[in-house]
Amino acid sequence: MNLNLSIKVESNLSLKEDVQIIIHHWIRTLDIKLGWIEDFDKIVVNYVYVVFMFDTFRSSSKLINAFTGHTSAVSSIDYSTFDDCRFICSGSFDETVCAWDIDNNKKIQSFNRHSSFVYCVKFSSYHYHNHRRYVICFSSFDNIIRFWDFKNNKKLQIFNRHTDSACGIEFSSFNGGRYLCSGSWDKTICLWDVKTSKPLH
Repeated sequence: MNLNLSIKVESNLSLKEDVQIIIHHWIRTLDIKLGWIEDFDKIVVNYVYVVFMFDTFRSSSKLINAFTGHTSAVSSIDYSTFDDCRFICSGSFDETVCAWDIDNNKKIQSFNRHSSFVYCVKFSSYHYHNHRRYVICFSSFDNIIRFWDFKNNKKLQIFNRHTDSACGIEFSSFNGGRYLCSGSWDKTICLWDVKTSKPLH
């Protein structure tokens, strides 16, 4: 066993032993009855070890990339992969939505036809899986939810039932993301059928 590996093994054993001592102290001090979990101390030791390893990983992690181009605060981001290409979309208080190509480190499109700032952005898996289109859905404080094909720079559907700012949006995790849920400052939640562009509720 080489010296570095030996040090790591001893360090890990030392950490586990320290945690064992602390746990047994808690049990004695608090008079905790743990008969229903016989391996409680092992579970906690493993949990602490994983957290320690995560902290070690985090401390050695580094910034991969930074994308600049918005002129005001970025309010929302989303990530997706289309045809093996990785993208980020972002919405901002500068009233724009941007699509970024991660692999080539550049902004590829910008949509700025809003009268107010953008609150939330989401990639539409429904449009990709059913029509092979690269589509971003976004809500705005102008009360409107829009769909934008950023590959062809084409505006698609508009949902405008809300009477006040459209805030959070979320696609369904079932039916290929066919349904969209939106919340608003008008105190309502709307459910939409993306296929028919009609509200369900």
